[in-house]
Amino acid sequence: MSKLTSTIKHEFMEMLPPTLYFFVILHIVTIMRALITRGYDVTLPTTVSVTIAALILGKSVLIANMLPFINHFPQKPLIWNIGWKTVIYTVVALIVHYLERLYEYWKEAPSVAAANRMLLADINWPHFWAIQILLVTLIAIYCLVAELVRVIGRDKFMAMFFGSAPPKSTGQPAG
Repeated sequence: MSKLTSTIKHEFMEMLPPTLYFFVILHIVTIMRALITRGYDVTLPTTVSVTIAALILGKSVLIANMLPFINHFPQKPLIWNIGWKTVIYTVVALIVHYLERLYEYWKEAPSVAAANRMLLADINWPHFWAIQILLVTLIAIYCLVAELVRVIGRDKFMAMFFGSAPPKSTGQPAG
């Protein structure tokens, strides 16, 4: 396998867990928002936008994990890094959530500034903050699991949760 293919595979495998996690939680948030505001109106464009947001957040996690200050508290108990990463990822999620809402208003407004004014005037703040609280909770769970995997190792984590993997076959008959 070439170095480029190996690098792409590695990056994809690193991006897969956070992307899948955010794909699921953002759909949960979208369904909850739809139930709160409009009933059962979850449409295909919403699913597509959630999928794109999950891909963006998955890649954002990868990029954030490469920043030198992301593991800011390596010598402290895990709660420090969990809290720190939760704050960073929550800020990203807050920005994405706000921009998603802003985009909906921008489709009907003459400018981004006008869309922002309309959004700030029309937004249902209790619903907005309820969704943010849910996101913070779900992001904190992601950070907790990610930190546990980082400390104890992926293989041990998978064995603890799903049992030991069967031994790999060497292709030679037993006996």
